[in-house]
Amino acid sequence: MVSRSYSNLLDLVSGDSPTFGRGGKKISRVATVAGVLSELDDETSNSVTSDAPSSVSQDRMIIVGNQLPLRAHRSSDGSGEWCFSWDEDSLLLQLKDGLGEDVEVLYVGCLREQIDPSEQDDVAQTLLETFKCVPAFIPPELFSKFYHGFCKQQLWPLFHYMLPLSPDLGGRFDRSLWQAYVSVNKIFADKVMEVITPDEDFVWVHDYHLMVLPTFLRKRFNRVKLGFFLHSPFPSSEIYRTLPVRDELLRALLNSDLIGFHTFDYARHFLSCCSRMLGLAYQSKRGYIGLEYYGRTVSIKILPVGIHMGQLRSVLNLPETDSRVAELRDQFRGQTVLLGVDDMDIFKGISLKLLAMEQLLTQHPDKRGKVVLVQIANPARGRGKDVQEVQSETHATVRRINETFGRPGYHPVVLIDTPLQFYERIAYYVTAECCLVTAVRDGMNLIPYEYIICRQGNEKLDETLGLNPSTPKKSMLVVSEFIGCSPSLSGAIRVNPWNIDAVAEAMESALIVPEPEKQMRHEKHYRYVSTHDVAYWAHSFLQDLERACRDHVRRRCWGIGFGLGFRVIALDPNFRKLSVEHIVSAYKRTKNRAILLDCDGTMMLQSSISTIPNTEAIGILNNLCGDPKNVVFVVSGKDKKTLTEGFSSCEKLGIAAEHGYFLRLSHDAEWETCLPVTDFDWKQIAEPVMKLYTETTDGSTIETKESALVWNYQYADPDFGSCQAKELLDHLESVLANEPVSVKSGQHIVEVKPQGVNKGLVAERLLVTMRQKGMLPDFVLCIGDDRSDEDMFEVIIRAKGLPSLSPVAEVFACTVGRKPSKAKYYLEDTTEILRMLQGLVTASEQAARNASHVASTRAIIDRE
Repeated sequence: MVSRSYSNLLDLVSGDSPTFGRGGKKISRVATVAGVLSELDDETSNSVTSDAPSSVSQDRMIIVGNQLPLRAHRSSDGSGEWCFSWDEDSLLLQLKDGLGEDVEVLYVGCLREQIDPSEQDDVAQTLLETFKCVPAFIPPELFSKFYHGFCKQQLWPLFHYMLPLSPDLGGRFDRSLWQAYVSVNKIFADKVMEVITPDEDFVWVHDYHLMVLPTFLRKRFNRVKLGFFLHSPFPSSEIYRTLPVRDELLRALLNSDLIGFHTFDYARHFLSCCSRMLGLAYQSKRGYIGLEYYGRTVSIKILPVGIHMGQLRSVLNLPETDSRVAELRDQFRGQTVLLGVDDMDIFKGISLKLLAMEQLLTQHPDKRGKVVLVQIANPARGRGKDVQEVQSETHATVRRINETFGRPGYHPVVLIDTPLQFYERIAYYVTAECCLVTAVRDGMNLIPYEYIICRQGNEKLDETLGLNPSTPKKSMLVVSEFIGCSPSLSGAIRVNPWNIDAVAEAMESALIVPEPEKQMRHEKHYRYVSTHDVAYWAHSFLQDLERACRDHVRRRCWGIGFGLGFRVIALDPNFRKLSVEHIVSAYKRTKNRAILLDCDGTMMLQSSISTIPNTEAIGILNNLCGDPKNVVFVVSGKDKKTLTEGFSSCEKLGIAAEHGYFLRLSHDAEWETCLPVTDFDWKQIAEPVMKLYTETTDGSTIETKESALVWNYQYADPDFGSCQAKELLDHLESVLANEPVSVKSGQHIVEVKPQGVNKGLVAERLLVTMRQKGMLPDFVLCIGDDRSDEDMFEVIIRAKGLPSLSPVAEVFACTVGRKPSKAKYYLEDTTEILRMLQGLVTASEQAARNASHVASTRAIIDRE
């Protein structure tokens, strides 16, 4: 299937490719969007979105993984041609079952085999035509740096909680390996570009090999429907923050619409990293967890992957499986088989399992000769010194146990470290009374799931094993609490694999559990595993991805940032950036102007240590106040004293303190209150409660104002401070339920203030005062950055069309940053705000000069 921007991709790859540009340059097999070549450079190209609707209604999913779900070998007929077939064991192939027949699936990934450059075009054409696979050919040296270097030496150990404390442990960060990782991700992006129709296709990226791919895709296509699933653990922030490129990876993932994790722990760690390193807050709404990121909501999906039921059942039905089960039945007759199936790597805990077996035989001599541990050790996926150490330790431990407890015809541990056919592994599952998984850290681990389904068996296997088909099946699991499947297996015996005594005890318990209980545990597990298979997982992910992308069409999108700092802004069509030219034009046309400005986060940076604006901001305010057509107010949550001192040089500036409770029309005027409040006895109730939370939350403070009390946790631990703030909010609402106050949370604060006090009062007062003075406002500008400013926005927007404003009034409600707001405009930051205000000052000065020139000319004419 093609990129639907063109007629048919198969026509293109058949050799009839169109030519573009000077010299008839041939486009690389496929184009992306009309007029855009796939060789676009990521750093210089503009973002591309396609607004042309497609006439094709069928959904298409582009699945991107490190490896294509294919097997390859040279033809045996002497031609030497490549032959390909589906890899039935590949998760990427299996998940297709859950996407539905109406979803077309296209794969992008690498091949396991190295293809000679002279053969790559032919192979790519064959794979696309026959398998709908688009291969990414990576040069061997680059692939080695990418996969064996950055992925396996740096990301994989770190994500499994191994800190690079020495060169031998995980490996120190190597910038050249990181650059290789980025380069390979960019190659993958180019391949996706060759086949994508951006406004229609869904893209599903898999695992830590391609974590920066979302940025490249989002940069090319702002509205791409993009999901990402991480199949490995995600470490806690204390571990993850040691990675030098931590922000780049987080921001890249946040360019996805949906990010999936196997467990809540992994998702929680990711969200904590986003909070601590990027300052992003998340919330749960109607059961869905979402992160607000530049106007986009990035959804979080928590669902462990399942197994392919059809594949397992078909292998269980093979005659080879039945034959092998019969052999194992005879081999282990009179013995109880415990089974371990693990990759030979440092995180699978094989040696810990062997030590527990040794402990079991030492403490329970009666088990000798009766219990056998069969350990199947799959080849390691990585390579290096750590793999060799695991192999040598495993062989040495097995040899020691067998020499100590073995006897003629009995080996306590049977180590199988040669590759097994799938049906052979299945036969061991069927035979084993208990499956042991003692990994010290593992993303998911589907071995227990496979074991449960195999223990359910079928009639033929029941007959081979001499079981009554009507008798309920049974199974036992001993699983590490550090693996992804552990939370979903509530009937398993969970262990800390580092505690050898506890693991040995769990093994012994699994052997003596009464038969009815084994049957109950098995039934519970089988019910879950059989209903939550890989098809269920894929279908659920696609449903959530469709939901997460539902608003793409109606949002306006554009990109900002360079390199891996790129992100997309998604806004409501009515929410746009405040153009300096637009507002200056309106400013020049009007005569009675009301200007309301927040202080922190607007006229000065929110994070600024200083409590007053800088000299530039003060100068701009004075110049604005100098125009007789303007009435300018600074509206702040700060107290009177701070604002008086900070704006002492602004004689004509109006100031509202404590969110509008206090008001001063100019430097020479007296402070007055907007609301008559006489009872502040509630402070005696609220202050002790706040002090309690201040004492127990390091970094928090209490700010006491005349009209309000504020608990600030800006410098506390983000997670703990947020947790304490929610608890404090509930506590205060409870104890102040009968008091005339409102309790509200804001950015790093919890505030108690009299009811009815808000910044909207200042806006109302200003408009009424100007009207009373005969200055009916025909221009209103209001700028603010947080929740408290929304009250001002609401007042000035509601006033349009009412007597308090001129019928032709121009109203500009502007928020700082691109985020949900009642305002219709936004500016990025304080720098842009000051630049815009300086534009207004320049317009006033120009008007004053013109007026002066006209007056001078008139005076000369009068004299003549």
